[in-house]
Amino acid sequence: RLVDQRQSLESRGHFLALAATQMRRILVDHARKHAALRRGAAGEKVLLDDSVAMIEGGSRPLEIIALDAALEKLGELDPDLVRVVELRFFGGLSVEDTAAVIGASTATVKRSWSSARAFLYRELAGSPSAAGAP
Repeated sequence: RLVDQRQSLESRGHFLALAATQMRRILVDHARKHAALRRGAAGEKVLLDDSVAMIEGGSRPLEIIALDAALEKLGELDPDLVRVVELRFFGGLSVEDTAAVIGASTATVKRSWSSARAFLYRELAGSPSAAGAP
């Protein structure tokens, strides 16, 4: 998918940002396909883990789909916060690397990450999948 972008890569940061966005899309597409094949998955609880690294192999499709929907909502309010989440969560970048990619201070990235996580937590905690209804 990165090759299909046909964009000129201006820098390492630009490549990392593009790779993180593509990773999000790939994981969401995979989760949607997997969820469509499953029956009775609607009652799964959605969790937003505080771990920053990468999505672990144990993530359930509905968690990724719910996260993507919450990120879409967040993008309507603040696209910069979505970029931080993509770089940190889907791209696995550290605070320092994320700061370098977006051209901000580490303090700004930490604040953005904290704000984005709080928003996503509220969205995911209120989602129908998080209610745990059978």
